Amino acid sequence: MAKVTYITEEGLKKLKEELDRLVNIERPAISKQIGEAIEKGDISENAEYDAAKDAQGMLEAKIAMLGEKIANARIIDESKIDTSCVQILNKVTIRNKKNNATMQYTIVSEHEADLKAGKISIQTPIAKGLMGKKVGDIVEIQVPSGTIPFEIVDISM
Repeated sequence: MAKVTYITEEGLKKLKEELDRLVNIERPAISKQIGEAIEKGDISENAEYDAAKDAQGMLEAKIAMLGEKIANARIIDESKIDTSCVQILNKVTIRNKKNNATMQYTIVSEHEADLKAGKISIQTPIAKGLMGKKVGDIVEIQVPSGTIPFEIVDISM
C-alpha cells in the first residue's frame, strides 16, 4: 500500500515540473553520454560508460520515486482549513517560553518543507507537537537540545 501524501497545488506543480525536467532533459542527456561512451570502443573497461550507466540508474530511480509521489499525492483544499487549532497549511506563530524568542512557521507536507522559507514538515518534532493545539496553549516539545516550552501565539492561513 503506497503512502498518501497531502500536498498543496503549488507543491504538486513543482513535483510535476521536476519530473518533466528529469524525463525530457536529464534522461536524453544521459542516453547521449552512454552512446558516446559506446562509440569509443570496448565498454568492458570504459570508465565513462560505467559512470553514465550508474547515473542512468540513479536517474531512473529518482524518476520512479517522483512518479510514485505524484500518483499518491492528494491536493489539500485550502478553503476548508480551520484556524481554530493547528493543522497542516496553518501559519503558526510560537514563542519560546525560555528565551521569549518568537518564530513563525507554516506546516506543510514533507515534500514542500523549506526552512529558509519558514515551511516546516509535518513530520518534524515541532510540527507534531503543535498539531491540534489552540492559541494560548503551552506545549512541551522535545528537540535535540532538550525539551522546550512553546506558547502558541497565533494560528492563521
